[in-house]
Amino acid sequence: MGAMALAHSILERGGDLQQSLLNWMEPQIISTPSNGNQLQDITSGCLNVKRLEGRFAPEHSRVITKLFRPGGAHRVRHVIDRVLSLSSQRVEQELQGVMTEFAHRHRHFRKSLMKHFREMEGYLPEGVDLTESQKMLLGAYFTHEYSISAAAMFNPSIVLDPDQSGLPEGSSRFIMSFRATGEGHISSIEFRGGVIDANNAIDFDPISPYLEIPEMIVDSTFEKKLFLLKLEEMGGDNEVSLHIMGQLPEAFTLADLEHAVATLDGERLLPKTAQKEAIGAVLWLAKSNYTVRFPDEHGISERVLFPVSENESRGIEDARFVRFVDDDGDVTYYATYTAYNGFRILPQLIETEDFITFKVLTLNGPSAIDKGMALFPRKIDGHYMMIGRQDGENLYIMRSDQIHFWYDRTLLQMPEQPWEFVQIGNNGSPIETEAGWLLLTHGVGPMRKYCMGCTLLDLHDPSKIIGRLTIPLLCPNTEEREGYVPNVVYSCGAMLHNGELIIPYAMSDSFSGIATIGLDVLLSTMRQ
Repeated sequence: MGAMALAHSILERGGDLQQSLLNWMEPQIISTPSNGNQLQDITSGCLNVKRLEGRFAPEHSRVITKLFRPGGAHRVRHVIDRVLSLSSQRVEQELQGVMTEFAHRHRHFRKSLMKHFREMEGYLPEGVDLTESQKMLLGAYFTHEYSISAAAMFNPSIVLDPDQSGLPEGSSRFIMSFRATGEGHISSIEFRGGVIDANNAIDFDPISPYLEIPEMIVDSTFEKKLFLLKLEEMGGDNEVSLHIMGQLPEAFTLADLEHAVATLDGERLLPKTAQKEAIGAVLWLAKSNYTVRFPDEHGISERVLFPVSENESRGIEDARFVRFVDDDGDVTYYATYTAYNGFRILPQLIETEDFITFKVLTLNGPSAIDKGMALFPRKIDGHYMMIGRQDGENLYIMRSDQIHFWYDRTLLQMPEQPWEFVQIGNNGSPIETEAGWLLLTHGVGPMRKYCMGCTLLDLHDPSKIIGRLTIPLLCPNTEEREGYVPNVVYSCGAMLHNGELIIPYAMSDSFSGIATIGLDVLLSTMRQ
């Protein structure tokens, strides 16, 4: 969005034009002075990587609107009755106050208020006829602001932007993703864009003052065969689920599924409780797979992927984005992430071609467990390949003919050095080089201190390790060790550009920064 268009948009909402433009023009990154000798004391024994100046910090001013339910049905009805008791003049007065205070903070504020009114409309007294202003004011009472990254901005990854047009030779446009955490420690995914020039200087795009969740949810289409395989894996293939599946075509939507469930009314195939649980499992699986889309005019920094399904209700964690090139040259961006509902974790997969429309899908199979799965950026010998840590301690490598199903795994790497004796894991998808696949890792050592490492895998057979760092690539220095989870550096994906490894990384689950190192320096340091 250009500055002039933004100015008109803000003025239409009655906002503070000067302050909003200042917010839009200034990137969300804060400078951090170096601390000289103090840094060297704590990072001795690590590689000499270059840390770029600046941090991506938690910030509070960019917010989304969410539905607000102030208690049970009786409290909701009390709020409605109080609003309906206001005179038309008082309604206009209160609504104007809301618009003046909040409208400039949201691109589609009126639409959000009306949406939340519609969601609570069922609590209205029968036969009541409301004015537009009454609806909007009721929507405001059932709306609250949520600061996506008020608590933390961490665990970043970086990939090439799908749009590389209009750039000077040697430059690349990129997209960074972050795990943003707000109130209640709910995690979502935020994005930033920018350009790396021929000299590897990084310039970030201005950040919009607005932040938006997807405008609409598109009804996904399911393949019956794959759906049945997942039900079987879940232990949900029973009389009820098979009856429901029998009513559906080979490709079906959520609406089709809900219609098939309705055919069970009055029919008892299992005991009452078991039948209810079986229906719940089928619907839960379907609602865990969905598609969302942002309006085209939303810039990359305005888009946020906020939890949608029940299984990710407490957070979308640690998305590892990768630019995947298929055998026919088609490019798809995938991201493995951990869905968390407050009780259990579930590995999921995001799929997008343009960072506007996102498909979210479950990962299936006995090897699709635990955290930290990372997809290779292309097939190898006709197979999809993935790095994972299924036992919480060691790294495994997997191969599959179907990207959504993972059955077999082979042990790849165990903790070897003192700084990784507790456990190891990956720090993003492997990066292809002429020397081999570069796999960034992390190791946990004494005092639960996280350091980053690096392993080199054979280009043709990545189950073979051909090089490995014996000292950490990156350790938390004095300024990076303080935070929500102390003594941690962590990344969800790096990028190679003009012979230099660009590593966005998180500091103690609070801030993020960028480090770089020459590929030749890194390779020469590895133990062969």
